[in-house]
Amino acid sequence: MKLAALQVSGFTDLLASDAPAPGGGSAAALEGALGAALTAMVCGLTVGKKKYAEYQDLAAEAQKKAGELKDRFLDVMDRDTEAFNAVSAVFAMPKETDGEKAARAAAMQEALKGCTQTPFEMMELAVETLELTASMLGKSNDSAASDLGVSALSLRAAIQGAWLNVLINIGSMKDENLAGRYRREGEALLAKALPLADRIYQTVLGQM
Repeated sequence: MKLAALQVSGFTDLLASDAPAPGGGSAAALEGALGAALTAMVCGLTVGKKKYAEYQDLAAEAQKKAGELKDRFLDVMDRDTEAFNAVSAVFAMPKETDGEKAARAAAMQEALKGCTQTPFEMMELAVETLELTASMLGKSNDSAASDLGVSALSLRAAIQGAWLNVLINIGSMKDENLAGRYRREGEALLAKALPLADRIYQTVLGQM
């Protein structure tokens, strides 16, 4: 089942159920997709408007890129659930003998890598989308300024939500080098994204 193909009510009902997936990772990806979609909308409302003639090429290109980022968020949303399901499957593996226990432990470590990679990808996408959103400040339809602000808030939620999912997975990793790399690179992405999201929001707030 593709989460991205569900209707809003179906997705939220599934999220609210006692099924372990989709969960916070998928919700974070959806937040990112919503943020990218809002940025694409603002660009679309700018293209073709005489008042913003000097920004037509920028807006058209940003609209295209924001649409692509939206699709990438939706793709990683489904892959995140698949990665979680791979972790869940490990718990069903036998663990009676030493060999079985070793195989189970190795499978869990491999599954954790996949379950960490997807939220990390969300973080990278959120930074890319925030940079794109920021590039449209003062260069897009003033009537849709609030939508850029909501985009920034959605993307902020996306990256912070994804970060929590990275952290919970690296906490169980035996590969300290890999866990350390995810932590360092994740913190660097946060350090770039959070001030940017706040700047977009404050700039929009100043226009109200």
